[in-house]
Amino acid sequence: MAVVTRFAPSPTGFLHIGGARTALFNWLYARHHGGTFLLRIEDTDRARSTQEAVDALLHGLTWLGLDWDGEPVFQFSRQERHAAEAHRLVEEGKAYFCFASPDELTEMREKALAEGRSPKYDRRWRDRHPDEAPKDTKPVIRLKAPTEGATTIVDRVQGEITVQNSELDDFVLLRADGTPTYMLAVVVDDHDMGVTHVVRGDDHTNNAFRQTQLFQALGYDVPTFAHVPLIHGQDGAKMSKRHGAIGVDEYDRLGYLPEAMRNYLLRLGWSHGDDEIISTDQAIDWFDLDGVGKSAARFDLAKLDSLNAHYIKEADNGRLLDLIAPRLERLLSRSLTAADKTRLLAGMDGLKQRAKTLIELAEGSLFYVDSLPLPLDKKAAKALSEEGRKVLGALAGVLSGVDAWSEEAAEAAVRGFVEAEGMKFGAVAQPLRAAVSGTMASPALFEMLGVLGKEETLARMTAAIEGRIGRESPAA
Repeated sequence: MAVVTRFAPSPTGFLHIGGARTALFNWLYARHHGGTFLLRIEDTDRARSTQEAVDALLHGLTWLGLDWDGEPVFQFSRQERHAAEAHRLVEEGKAYFCFASPDELTEMREKALAEGRSPKYDRRWRDRHPDEAPKDTKPVIRLKAPTEGATTIVDRVQGEITVQNSELDDFVLLRADGTPTYMLAVVVDDHDMGVTHVVRGDDHTNNAFRQTQLFQALGYDVPTFAHVPLIHGQDGAKMSKRHGAIGVDEYDRLGYLPEAMRNYLLRLGWSHGDDEIISTDQAIDWFDLDGVGKSAARFDLAKLDSLNAHYIKEADNGRLLDLIAPRLERLLSRSLTAADKTRLLAGMDGLKQRAKTLIELAEGSLFYVDSLPLPLDKKAAKALSEEGRKVLGALAGVLSGVDAWSEEAAEAAVRGFVEAEGMKFGAVAQPLRAAVSGTMASPALFEMLGVLGKEETLARMTAAIEGRIGRESPAA
C-alpha cells in the first residue's frame, strides 16, 4: 500500500512550532516510504480564516523546505461533497435528522452536569420520524453511533486504545445551516485524498474514536492513526510565547536556518539512538513512527541556538553572505558594494565560527564593511588609550613597510615589532584589534588584517591614532 500523509492546518494564525513539527513528521514519513505528502487548508471557519494566515502557512512550510505533492486542497470548497455524504448516511439509516432546539440542548447539558455525568446529547431524535418535528425548525444531521460494545484504535504511538461506545454520543455531521462539522469534513477529505496515515498531535486522540465510527459508517477504510505528544516549555508547562511559541516565520526573521529548525523539530519527541545532529537525508532514511516517544517534548531554545550555530559553521559562505546581506544593508543604510562582498566572503570562515544566528553573524560582520570612524565598544575604547594610540603610531610605520601584504606577512611584522620593542604581545594586539574592528570580540587578529588588506588596515589605524573614533557601539 502506498503511503499518503497529510498536513491539515486551519488558516487562523501563523504556523506555530507544534504545527511545524506535525508537518515535518508527516513529510518525513511519506518521503521515507516513497509516498505522498499532501496539504489541506481547513478553512471552513470563515469568520477566522484569512488569506494572510494562508500565506503565512505556505511561507512557513516553504521556508522549512517541506514541499507538498500536488496543489493544496481547500476544505471550504468541498462543502457540497461533505453534505452529500451526510445525506447519504441518512438515506442508509446510519444518520438522522435532529430537531432539538438550543434550549433543549442547554437543558440536557445542565441536567447531566447536575447529576455528575458528562454532558452529551440524549439521542431523543434518534428513532423519531421527521414528521414529528416542529414547524419551521431546521434540523442538524447526527451520526447514529453504536450504543453497545467498544471502539478501538491501534495507534502507532500510543498503542491500542479502547473506549466504550456508551461514552460517546451521536455527534453532529451537518449543521442546521447545511455546513459540515469538522468531524465530517475531515473524514470525507481524508478518504477522498487517499490518506493512509493520520499523524497529528495527541490532543486529537479523542476525535479518533468518533472519526473511526464515521469512517466505518461511510464504508471507508480507516487510516492508521499516530498521535504525537504535544510540546511543552522547558519548565514542563504548556507552550506559550515565553517558551518560544511564535510563528515559524519569526524564527526566519530571528536568524535561524531552516535546516537547523528541521533538525531541532525532528528531535522534539523523536530519537535515533544518541544522534543529535541529523541531516535531512539521514532523517528521511531513518524516520519511522516507532521512534516517536510517548512523553511530551520540551522546547529548549538553548539547544536550538546550539544546533543553529553548528549549521551556520557548516553552511556555504556564499549562501551566508546572501542571507546576511539584507540585514547588513539595513544596518548600513546603503547597498553593499562588490568590494564589500569580496571582503565579507574572504572573512566568512572566521566570522561564522562565532555566530549562533544570522543576526549575530550580520552584526559580527559589520566592522568589515562599515565606514570610518568605526563605532567602539567599551573595551575597545579602553584599549585605545593614549598609550595604546602611541603603540599604534609606532606599529603603523612598520606595517607600512610590508610590501607583499598577507595574513602571514602582517603577523610576522607585528611579532617582529613586539620582539624589537621588548613588549608583551597583548599590549600591541589589543589596541590593534580595537582599531581595526572597534571591538575586542572579533575574529582572529591576523585573519582580520589579511582580509582588510594593507590600505584599509592602515587607514583604520590612522583614524584611531588621530582620535577619530565613532560613537560608542550600541552593543557595548
